[in-house]
Amino acid sequence: MSSTTHADDDPVTTTRRRFLTAGSAAVGGAVLGTSTAAAETDNLPPNVPEWMKAPGEPTGGQLYGAPSPFEKGVVKNISKALKQYISASSRTPLQELDGIITPNGLFYERHHGGVPTIDPAQHRLMLHGLVERPLIFTIDDLRRFPSESRIHFLECSGNPGYTKPYGKTASDLVGLVSCAEWTGVSLKLVLQEAGLKPEAKWVVAEGADAAALTRSIPIEKCLEDAMLVYSQNGERLRPQQGYPLRLFLPGFEGNMSVKWLRRLHVTAEPVYSREETSKYTDLLSDGTAREFSFYMEAKSIITRPSGGQRLSAPGFHEVTGIAWSGHGKIARVEVSVDDGRSWQDARLQEPVLTRALTRFRLPWQWDGKPAVIQSRAIDETGYVQPTLAELLAVRGENYFYHNNAIWPWLIAADGEVTNALA
Repeated sequence: MSSTTHADDDPVTTTRRRFLTAGSAAVGGAVLGTSTAAAETDNLPPNVPEWMKAPGEPTGGQLYGAPSPFEKGVVKNISKALKQYISASSRTPLQELDGIITPNGLFYERHHGGVPTIDPAQHRLMLHGLVERPLIFTIDDLRRFPSESRIHFLECSGNPGYTKPYGKTASDLVGLVSCAEWTGVSLKLVLQEAGLKPEAKWVVAEGADAAALTRSIPIEKCLEDAMLVYSQNGERLRPQQGYPLRLFLPGFEGNMSVKWLRRLHVTAEPVYSREETSKYTDLLSDGTAREFSFYMEAKSIITRPSGGQRLSAPGFHEVTGIAWSGHGKIARVEVSVDDGRSWQDARLQEPVLTRALTRFRLPWQWDGKPAVIQSRAIDETGYVQPTLAELLAVRGENYFYHNNAIWPWLIAADGEVTNALA
């Protein structure tokens, strides 16, 4: 059994002390008097940099703000080897981000029939079936309902697969997860407006894309925390995220949060659509299939240091990453820097929200020797994130979805970071 030790009583003070002592040599090249090539450039101290010598761009030069041109490499991760890009995905560059909120322009995508261009003035939401009053809503109708905003993650159920080759970076591995503040109306409120009949047990949601993606939602989830969303991170949904209206089911696998929502059919039974029979089900080793595996289990990954990065020198480094669970809040995240022989509690950054990304941090003194680092999440139900071997032992080789395994990173003596399971 691995031992669990706690980080120092005051990790912030400890971090500062270690950085100022053991890390002083690593930052010495930035002080006055160094002879490095970088320090000889005209824009470094004590010289006056060129951008101080003339006015900058005029106000209003960008009517919709864009990142600095020096951050042009921070973009969504899209494979160049796909056979087609209509039913495909793009990944969030997790290793490049801080905090827990994903910018709208970097939010992961998964489409089944491309991205439709929908005029909101011509879009309607139909609500019918086992209700007292079938209704048709415009977007303006829905915006008249009391609104609410909540922060939640969204994750594709195939994030990642179980078989090699495994990804090289955090984005390659689990980049089909993102987190945002969602604004809309409670689905429960809209269903109450229509009046549910006693036999209503499921709500079948249909999207207005070319695939007409359709999923069956248990009525319990619809009455718990489901939302009809029209805004993301303070602005209207982007087309890639379902503009002008999407369903959002916190903690459920991403395909069930149907985008471009056009119809809600209240029924007594699930519809058993393509996306819940031939897709998004898993064949078990005994020949049976696991279906309606709604919840995304507890999961975490270290994003810095992580694959594709390199530690510049021995000394102080912060180990940081994200954790999340479809079953509620993250209670703890443990980090191992010795290939799982011992574990330490990482510090969780506030706020720690239900069904949202949680940022964790651990101060670490790297001795310059090869090391394997990894994290494991424990959610408020007590569930502990498993290893890949533990998952495969239970689910078998045919499994495809809901891989929430621990992913270790190998740090070589020269500081290069790679996937330890690759």
